[in-house]
Amino acid sequence: MLSIRDLRVDYDDFCAVHDLSLEVGPGEVCGLIGPNGAGKTTTMRTILGLIEPTYGEVKVMGSSIQDDRELVGRAVGFMPDFPPVYEDLKVWEFLDLFAASYRIPKSMRGEVVDRHLDLVGLTEKRDATVPGLSRGMRQRMMLAKTLIPDPAVLLLDEPASGVDPQGRIDLKNILKRVSAEGKAVLISSHILAEMNEFCTSVAIMERGRLVVGGRIDEVNRRIMGDMALAVEVLSDVELFRRVVAADDHAGPIEARADGIYEFRYRGDADAAAGLLARLVAEGVRVASFSRRKDNLEELFLKVGAKELS
Repeated sequence: MLSIRDLRVDYDDFCAVHDLSLEVGPGEVCGLIGPNGAGKTTTMRTILGLIEPTYGEVKVMGSSIQDDRELVGRAVGFMPDFPPVYEDLKVWEFLDLFAASYRIPKSMRGEVVDRHLDLVGLTEKRDATVPGLSRGMRQRMMLAKTLIPDPAVLLLDEPASGVDPQGRIDLKNILKRVSAEGKAVLISSHILAEMNEFCTSVAIMERGRLVVGGRIDEVNRRIMGDMALAVEVLSDVELFRRVVAADDHAGPIEARADGIYEFRYRGDADAAAGLLARLVAEGVRVASFSRRKDNLEELFLKVGAKELS
């Protein structure tokens, strides 16, 4: 869906992006992560055709954007951070304006606007003016605008910046629906907590280079070399600690405020199943035993440490 091959972008004597190769397939939500100056913005601007690469190729749906400049307008939707809006328009008027700019016939625009209002959960706000919207609602309105021409690829720059927790939940649910339709989504952000909620894969950049990329669980195994287990124990915590400590694969246990105990585990899935069986056999009452979603902040710090060492 989105394919970047050997991309290099130079600004005079400075290399902003160095031999970047990246694939984002249908239904995938990929997080483009890195500190300021890592090359994230340059990469997005190159995908949009705003920057001519020194060499390399960007393809969307199998076609090169260098060979077909109109392809970006047809197949790529971009939502910048803090995009400009028309403050005096109602929400539906704002979307209708852009539907007209996308050459959607007037007879169809009402249905298109209503469908996208429903998609982003703003039907009840259709007659509200933009100044009356929260930051999260504005972001959802802009996402609806971006989705109106039905792009195959979505580029989102800091979509959850300044959005409250409920707004992040709403955005996550929208992205799930969008990715389920087969769209490829690339999200650029430096806020790792929000990326952990949204993404199925990750591409970590440092000083213009792709340090590591792939599905989050696969990248975690390559970098961390283990998994994180979360266990809810209903009784005999000390016995639980002794059984876990006796397993050579288990790391130190950390107790969370909600009664969940977490630890790194170097064994495979069969070994983890064996640990659970031993806990139950010893009489520990286990309410839940699961693999914790890999933490992008831990992963990013681990990658950074390896790069600097």
